[in-house]
Formats: sequence, C-alpha cells, structure tokens
Amino acid sequence: MTIPKGFLKFVGKRAVLLLISLVIAIYISILLANFGGLIDEMVKADLLMSITMNVRNNPAYQGLTASERQRIIDSMYQAALEARGLNTPFLVRSLYHLKNALTMDLGTALYLTSDSGSKQVRLIILERLPQTVMLFTTVTVINFFLNLLGGLFIARKYGSKIDKAIAALAPTSVIPGWVYGIFLILIFYTWLHVLPPGGLVDYPPPKDPFLYFLSVLKHMILPMLSWIIAGLFLGLYSNRTFFLIFSTEDYVEVARAKGLPPRQVDMGYVMRPTLPSIITGLSLAVIGSWGGAIITETVFDWPGLGRLLAAALSYPDPPVIVGEVAIYAWLLTLTVLTLDVIYAFLDPRVKVWGG
Repeated sequence: MTIPKGFLKFVGKRAVLLLISLVIAIYISILLANFGGLIDEMVKADLLMSITMNVRNNPAYQGLTASERQRIIDSMYQAALEARGLNTPFLVRSLYHLKNALTMDLGTALYLTSDSGSKQVRLIILERLPQTVMLFTTVTVINFFLNLLGGLFIARKYGSKIDKAIAALAPTSVIPGWVYGIFLILIFYTWLHVLPPGGLVDYPPPKDPFLYFLSVLKHMILPMLSWIIAGLFLGLYSNRTFFLIFSTEDYVEVARAKGLPPRQVDMGYVMRPTLPSIITGLSLAVIGSWGGAIITETVFDWPGLGRLLAAALSYPDPPVIVGEVAIYAWLLTLTVLTLDVIYAFLDPRVKVWGG
C-alpha cells in the first residue's frame, strides 16, 4: 500500500509545528531555570570564594605577597570559568544548553546526586522515574477507566438520585489530592495504625522479592486513594456529561428505537464515536503522570520525579530542571504526533489524503 503524498505532507507539517513548539518550550525553561543568567553569576561567585579561600589557607602560598596571591587567584578563577564554559555570555551558553537538551545530552547537576553518588542528570532522573511511573501512572490509568465506565453508567441514569448526587459532589474535586492525603494519614496511620504514612518500602526493606513487592504495594495505597478521591466526582460528572451529549444524536435514538440492548447501544453507538477523544485523554493523562506531583510526593515522602523537581527548584539546580522538562516535552511531542497519525488513519472526518 502506497502512502499518499497528502498524508506525508500532513505529517510533515505537524512534525515541524510540534518541533517548533518543543524548541520554544525548552528554551523558555532554560531561561527560567537559570533566572535569565542569575544562576551563572551565583556559580561564579561561589567559585571565586572557594578559590580565594583555598589560596589564602594553603601554606604553599603564605610566603607570597598579597598581589602575587591575587594574581594566582585570578589565574585559577579564569581557568575554572573556562573549564565550566562560564567565560561566555549566558545568551550564547543558553543556545548550547538548548542544543544539548534537544539531543538529550543532559549533562551534570550542580548540586544534586543520584543515590549511587552520580551527578549525571540522566542517571538522577532515571533513578526516580520508575517510582513515579509505578505510582502515578498506575493511579492515572485506574482513575481514567473508573471515571470513563462510571460516567457511561451514570449517563444511562440521567436524572436519578445517583446522577444528582454526583453532580452535587463534583465541586469537592477542587480540593487537591494531597489534602485528602493528610486526612487519610490521620485516619489510617495515626488512628487505626493499619497503613504506613509514606515512603517507598518498610525499613529495613524485606529481602524476599515477593515481600518487598507487598511492602511497596502497601505504601502505595494511601497516595493512590488520595488521587482517586480527589478526581472521582468531577471525573464521573465530566464523563457523564460527555456521553450525554453523544447519546442524544439521531443515530443513537434510531438504535434505541430498533430495540437494541442498552449495553450494545452504549458500546457501539455512544462510545465508539468518542474513541478519538478517549484515546487522546488517556494518552495525555499517562504522559502527564510521568511528571509526578511535588506536594503529594512530599506529603507521602515518595521518592519520585516530583520531589526531585522540588529539590532542584529549591537549590536551584538548572540542569536537573531542564532535564525533566526536556524529557517530558519530548514525550508529549511524540505522543501528540503519534495521535495525529492515528487519527488521520482512523477518523474519516480528518481529510489528509488529498493533494
């Protein structure tokens, strides 16, 4: 099967536009993470102070005059600036940072290290990524299907007591998940003593792999519950409204008039036309979950990317901040491009096959 030129042109245009957005987003993150070059000035000041103190406290330089020691300090300082690339203007260096971020050459952190002691940003992020995926991607998928199927069920019960109850409780979702997390810790840890308040695993960690898995699973319960509760009612209400809009289409009314079972009407005539939106929602939610959650991870002492970003912001550590942004931006860009290609094949309303 030959691919039409119109389709290749469509994909090419989308790829170029997404790449431009990617470059702009990463460059803005570089400027913000470095405070427009202020971090460079702070690093320079730290270098000068460190070199000055080392020279003044070194017995080998005690017999030199003050001007001779100053010349040594200046020489060592200029050499350190050159070694770090700090002898060039920040705007020039920001373009090098942009190139490295786009090629995923994330460099080394200024302050943070991995648990193994490495300052490689790539290793620092990869060390935290599995914990974030394990917790937040899992709960995101659970939330998505819970809200999706629940919303479809409630749409069939339009006007019932459960429908009115969900509509009334939807505003409670404005409360952040970490607030629910604090209450869950008070209930299940402080009062009932049945679940741990946070962390990844019991201390000391079980040596048996199965017991280790159970320990991690036990520590995941409260943060997962906090996120499920926080998004439940608004998610159900949103999906219920979404399916109600499609359930009033003429072809759905015809299907009901034919006497088709409600489940068949829902799956074949209501949900099927909404698959592009459903796929988009799930894909973007999964990618979004890879960023972690700063406050939730802090409340539950969860060692994920959210806490890593919080630590990078507090120092600050621009390479780590830009590294997280670059990885997320690339994942989001590739996901959106893939979805565009899928829609071009599957959705007949997307006309890209012509010249």
